[in-house]
Amino acid sequence: MTHRFLPLAGCLLALAAGPALGQAPASITDGKARSLYEKAQLQLSRDRQPQQSLATWQQLTDKYPDYGEPFLRKGSLQLMLGDHQGAIESYKAGLSKLPVEPSRAADYLLLGREAARVGDYATMRLAFGNYLKTNPASAKDVADAKLQLANCDFAAQALAHSVGPEPQPLPPPLNEFRRQYFPVLTADNRSLIFTMVRNPERQGQENEDVLISTLGPDGTYSAPVSISNVINSRDNEGAATISGDGQTLVFTGCGRPGGLGSCDLYISRRRGSQWSPPQNLGVLVNSKAWDSQPSLSADGRTLYFASGRAGGYGGFDVYVTTLGPDGSWTPAHNLGPVINTPRNDYSPFIHASGSTLYVVSEGRPGLGGADVYRSVQSAKGEWQEPTNVGYPLNTFASEASIFVSSDNKRIYCTRTPPPKPTDPPGSLPIVRLYGSEAPPSAQAAEASTYATGRVFDAVTKKPLPAVVQLFDLGTNALTQQVNSDAETGQYIAVLNEGRAYAMYASAPGYLLKSLSFDYSAKQKFDPLTLDIYLDPAKSGRSAVLNNLFFDSNQAVIKPRSRTELDRLVEFLRQDPNLRVEVAGYTDNVGTPAANLTLSQRRAQAVLGYLTSHGIAAARLRAHGYGEAKPVAANDSDATRAQNRRIELRIL
Repeated sequence: MTHRFLPLAGCLLALAAGPALGQAPASITDGKARSLYEKAQLQLSRDRQPQQSLATWQQLTDKYPDYGEPFLRKGSLQLMLGDHQGAIESYKAGLSKLPVEPSRAADYLLLGREAARVGDYATMRLAFGNYLKTNPASAKDVADAKLQLANCDFAAQALAHSVGPEPQPLPPPLNEFRRQYFPVLTADNRSLIFTMVRNPERQGQENEDVLISTLGPDGTYSAPVSISNVINSRDNEGAATISGDGQTLVFTGCGRPGGLGSCDLYISRRRGSQWSPPQNLGVLVNSKAWDSQPSLSADGRTLYFASGRAGGYGGFDVYVTTLGPDGSWTPAHNLGPVINTPRNDYSPFIHASGSTLYVVSEGRPGLGGADVYRSVQSAKGEWQEPTNVGYPLNTFASEASIFVSSDNKRIYCTRTPPPKPTDPPGSLPIVRLYGSEAPPSAQAAEASTYATGRVFDAVTKKPLPAVVQLFDLGTNALTQQVNSDAETGQYIAVLNEGRAYAMYASAPGYLLKSLSFDYSAKQKFDPLTLDIYLDPAKSGRSAVLNNLFFDSNQAVIKPRSRTELDRLVEFLRQDPNLRVEVAGYTDNVGTPAANLTLSQRRAQAVLGYLTSHGIAAARLRAHGYGEAKPVAANDSDATRAQNRRIELRIL
């Protein structure tokens, strides 16, 4: 109790301060009113009886309502005792009876900020407007007041145009702790990761852990458990993020041995069911300041996070780092003034699609406090000006974070529900996980689905550790690269609607596996389950090249085939001893002679591309087989398409 009493005594003395200790201001001319004023002051400063003092202030304001100063003194005491709403009413009443002048600037600022705490926009507008009329000297407070007035204007529109349903607490067995926050999911929505606080009421003894809950066959999440004893410790393991395939975890560790700052980012990778010991991401990512709230791209190769390091645009800023070809992280760099403001910007979240970034900001007009904003990436890869996701996803309170599922159907967030009457005085607020349908204002620019399965050796049928890459056929850009699990062969790769993809699975000593996914036209956008079998790169083995495209009855390679050809060049460069045949095939439409010629010309076109990109002609052979060796019956468009193909055969 001693530690709680000493600060209280200091507050009492500060509140008792006036023109002279216990003396009523000259503006109070009535003798009885002055006597009550001085009595209330002494009850607070000398007798340390705040409740008796409050009763006296109440008596004074009831009997002499025309005096403004007693209302302000009563409001100050109410504020100290935790009655924020009462304090707002007292300050409003007191200031309404006093002239707007510089001496009242601090009172208007206090009233405006208290009103902002409860979303009282009418009082905010009045208080901050009058504050600016006092011609205040603080540039920072002036900027804050102007932003709060902009918040009032924005809120008036937002509250009148709700964007969707109110988020609701996630059902049991989730939310079983007093404080849990920062929910994130894998791309298949089957694993829910969040942070939980143990001993939240024991200041200095709190312990954050990362928990996991899994989606069962009945569509409900299991009771959360520790993600791993390798990851959770006696130290704090805070806000975490997980890659789309669930194989890479980055979390916040605070005060850990060997850390660089107050909080650092740590990484762990999963193999089978085991997580590796966490590793500090090092000086290229972490700083001597606070680094936290990470968000990984779906493939785990791009990391966004918040940092309080020097050199930013003000307060906390959002930074990004990427995983280089050598497996090390590049120096983290600030996302710049489009995303960051002179105030705090934090809790970044990159959607599984990779083309929409969310950030919590205190520096943009919103509903007050900190709101969630959404930024879409341009065709040039630049982040656009963020937009507010709207009410009720944003409220007058400060929002903590947002997560939008890969399929764009649901949002997840953290909220603090109103306190219960049964909560002990002074207890920390409850923090819960919430969710709702994702309104259009919060949806990512692109919805995503995923392909999942396992990679096997085609001969032994044993799981393989392989690299799975996705390329956008429209841009020839690598959009995602994941590794299949070394023990299980499991992989998950995210696919965005509206795009056509080439997928490649590769492993040392195996033929390149080429697959094709076209979501450029609207169609059913469901997850795919696809096991991949890789053939050993041995004589006689062959693989179909599924992303080579020709116009009908033509042998000119179409531009979107470049992705496949470049991967083929890379494959052949990795093993200079391989000799291969490029084999062309057609369907049975047309004469056998014409088909034989067409298949030869197409095979030769592929060979020509390879030699023009540095593959020795002595290693290559082109052969057209026409309509021979069909892999499917030529009885429909679909089966004939399977027979029109180019294969790569090991000689």
